[in-house]
Amino acid sequence: MTKAPTSQAHLSEDANVLNGLRQSWSIGIYVGESPLNLNPAGWIVNPVLTRSDVSDIPASFVADPFMIRAGDLWHMFFEAKHAVARKGEIGLALSRNGFDWQYQQIVLAEPFHLSYPYVFECDGEYYMVPETLQAKHIRLYKASSFPYHWTHLADLIPGEFADSSIFYFAGTWWMFACSRPFQHDVLRLFCATRLTGPWREHPRSPIVDGDPRTARPAGRVIVWGDSLIRYAQDCYPQYGSRVRGFEVLELTPTSYHERECDNSPILSPGESNWNRDGMHHIDAHFNSDGKWIACVDGSFRAALLSR
Repeated sequence: MTKAPTSQAHLSEDANVLNGLRQSWSIGIYVGESPLNLNPAGWIVNPVLTRSDVSDIPASFVADPFMIRAGDLWHMFFEAKHAVARKGEIGLALSRNGFDWQYQQIVLAEPFHLSYPYVFECDGEYYMVPETLQAKHIRLYKASSFPYHWTHLADLIPGEFADSSIFYFAGTWWMFACSRPFQHDVLRLFCATRLTGPWREHPRSPIVDGDPRTARPAGRVIVWGDSLIRYAQDCYPQYGSRVRGFEVLELTPTSYHERECDNSPILSPGESNWNRDGMHHIDAHFNSDGKWIACVDGSFRAALLSR
């Protein structure tokens, strides 16, 4: 989640206040038969992680979870908003089964805001592309000692982008990124033959322009057989309302075509307190039991106790 200047009514904790209410985020686990059909796991109590689990900084919320299986453990990376420094830092939690999580520590902090820690593996190494909008570059980090230590490896694309989502498909690296992070309404597409670049903008980019319902990325891009699934934040009528799903029907160096999935939106506000006011993120994985497991986030608005 982007940290906006306090003069802009965006999604930082200070700015995301309306009529005496403040929005707070926490993390849950969903399961299902496909990455397009996911529901709360009935045998656990969501949320599985909240701000109170963060023990090494004063956190005002946790959000934007990404997880990856390494060895016999699931590793979940997520934004923990530092309530005093007023910027996001990247936290880590571990689980053996994907349902019971134990917070570890903050594993990445910078002088600027961090969020959306898109973690992935390539050739036996672990990488992360967090949101680094305030650094004015999309930055690539590499684990120098996974999962606790991360090093800035390269600047990939100059500019102020939110929620950059990277994936490898058909011999090419691709990346979606929102280039108007305070309006949530423009989605750009980039490609490269090597992870570290050079990156170039796709000739069909922007693929979404002027639509806050479908532009901003909402989690990991799923390579599912011959299909690609892109998740998008629906930011109408407000930021983080729900998550929509899109099937990418054609993706080449010169062409792009997608359609919204039949059962979209994929995630919507629930009846429980923790996600009753919005959901805006999903990271889905095919699990060893033959089903899909996903980490998601949800929000609720609470009355301010003081200002």
